[in-house]
Amino acid sequence: MDADVVAVAGADTDVHGTVAPGYEPVADAFRRTFTALGERGAAVVVYRDGRRVVNLWGGTRDADAPAPWEPGTAQIVRSATKGVAAAALLLLHQRGRLDLDAPVAEYWPEFKARGKERALVRHVLAHRAGVPVLDRPLTPAEAYSPDLAAAVVAAQAPAWEPGTDHGYHAHTFGWLTGELVRRVTGRAIGDWIADEVAGPLGLDLWLGLPDAQAPRVGRLGPLTAGTGRGGLRARPKPEVAAAYADPASLTRRAFAVIDPAPDENDPAHRAAALPASNGVATADGLARFYASLIGDVDGGGRLFAPPTLALARGEASAGPDRVLVTRTRFGLGYMLHGPAAPLLSPGSFGHPGRGGTLALADPDSALAFAYVTNTMAKGITADARPQAVLRALRTVPA
Repeated sequence: MDADVVAVAGADTDVHGTVAPGYEPVADAFRRTFTALGERGAAVVVYRDGRRVVNLWGGTRDADAPAPWEPGTAQIVRSATKGVAAAALLLLHQRGRLDLDAPVAEYWPEFKARGKERALVRHVLAHRAGVPVLDRPLTPAEAYSPDLAAAVVAAQAPAWEPGTDHGYHAHTFGWLTGELVRRVTGRAIGDWIADEVAGPLGLDLWLGLPDAQAPRVGRLGPLTAGTGRGGLRARPKPEVAAAYADPASLTRRAFAVIDPAPDENDPAHRAAALPASNGVATADGLARFYASLIGDVDGGGRLFAPPTLALARGEASAGPDRVLVTRTRFGLGYMLHGPAAPLLSPGSFGHPGRGGTLALADPDSALAFAYVTNTMAKGITADARPQAVLRALRTVPA
């Protein structure tokens, strides 16, 4: 249920929705993503203390067509999916069904092959499992087969001794988490999330898009940066650019685990379940999910008990990242606030989606935030659009 709200409308940028009194700076910042930062279509939702205080949308549903974005428009949220997949493992741990300090091979015996017998479940969540790359990339059709992809990951030799270092598992994180859920519960991770999380909480969030929801999903496209003051000017550091350009680097190989890159607008891609990269959600679905991790939302209960929340936001990996070639910080399954992932505050945890989406929770302020877009920026640096809205949100008094 929304808090007391103020209607928002701006004919110049086609922004609509509501904000609670005091949150008008968030609406102003959201408008500027269209006028100054090249945004084409997006939505932002904020919950505070379990109440929705910002619900804004604007622009077009599709990056390449004029149909308007509507309140129920959903998009592929790329790596923001990882935060949902991580919650599945943490909730299984919370329920006593998964030991984070057990070897992965205790649940998935095939995984111990080629020196991975000491890889722990917590290493998977902290990007320390050592398998961010595959010797042979998977085709999209192979990637959409969870059994085949999991078998390939299980047979892969680690790039480093599991547990001794960390590096972002851009794609393999999905098959690692998905197979652990299947081994523990006997159910596909997309089905488990639908039954145990999205359904009970009323979330517009899917891992494996049902046919009935397909008309709600917009088409993705590249971002054309605004040319006005404050436009996108971020450039990767030279060492990051060099890593992406080097076919032999862990960076390039980790992001090319699926080759050729799938068409994210293809119905077959949306219908598949890739827990690292192709969840579909509305901004409200993602924000409500994070709000439910830290508190009660509309009487639906709280997902994470305090000890589980501490695991999500407690530092489990930090320092130079072997894949992202920058310093990163991770809790168990979530990125933590830092230069590589600026969140709301030092106590925040969440996950960006490469190219523009961002979702997070901040237990200290009882805030949950999600920005979802249909225009994908290049690179992996923090995107200027959600960051502009977050800066405005920081100015709102508690």
